Amino acid sequence: MSTPAIRRKRRRGARVLVGVNLALAALMLCGWIPGPVGTAVAVLLPGLGIIAIVVTLATLLLVRRAAIPASAAVAVFLIAAAPAMPAFASTPGTTSISIVSQNVRAQSGSGAASAQDLIAQHPDVVTLTELDAESRTAAADVLEESYPYSYAVGTVGVWSRHPLTDGEPLDLGLGWNRALRVTVQAPTGDTVIYLVHAASVRPGAQGARDEMLAELAATIGDDDAPRVIALGDFNAATTDPALLPLSAELTRARSTDGGTGFTWPATFPVVRIDHVFQRGFAVARSDTLRAGTSDHLAVLATLTVD
Repeated sequence: MSTPAIRRKRRRGARVLVGVNLALAALMLCGWIPGPVGTAVAVLLPGLGIIAIVVTLATLLLVRRAAIPASAAVAVFLIAAAPAMPAFASTPGTTSISIVSQNVRAQSGSGAASAQDLIAQHPDVVTLTELDAESRTAAADVLEESYPYSYAVGTVGVWSRHPLTDGEPLDLGLGWNRALRVTVQAPTGDTVIYLVHAASVRPGAQGARDEMLAELAATIGDDDAPRVIALGDFNAATTDPALLPLSAELTRARSTDGGTGFTWPATFPVVRIDHVFQRGFAVARSDTLRAGTSDHLAVLATLTVD
């Protein structure tokens, strides 16, 4: 085949790949649309980013002059994925509070095993979600000696080394309690904790989750406490538009260990749906760990103040 023919074939191939790239960019832009579309794109975003990088490299191998249109999808991906990117740990302050959270998966029998693995990290506060009666009792039996202060509501519970006050259940518009607010009298000063087990997301049915997250953001917006931690299972990927109102009130504790921070499924995590948000702190540590037999990894954060 002559050189001009080869060049024409390469240009045709590059045009096809540029078209694919632009389509990927358009799809990722849909991730800013609230509702099912934004949620779906948020879950798929890591995979779409990998495809965009591969397509871009293939395009550049064919025609280098296609660099600008070929990189459109990668540029959109980097912008969209920015909230999920790892962060540098802050310099430890004079006092700190460490907190862990895990969805222990109801009916999994993981309550005791998860609690045992979590206290091995020596946190100040342990929080668990998706508790059933059996797992709550099993976890409490393990935790009560080292964490004598506790408050549990519905499917969520908090155990602390430090006294807890002002506990109150929150239904966040759901009609039954899957969240709570409690104050921990920590060395960092009184710190308000919001623990959340958001409603699940299923095709065509995510209104309850979206309402819960919106109610949570509004509740925290009305809370004038200087130090706040909101954590748990949000059933929303990091870039899900449903988390934007909450992100306007609190700062996300991004991964500080250089990893993705993905938490689900535990055997091969592909998305982060368990989060820690905070106000009034610097993040000295934020990472994930396997605990018990749950299908979620646990999240751990160490937050400091000067």
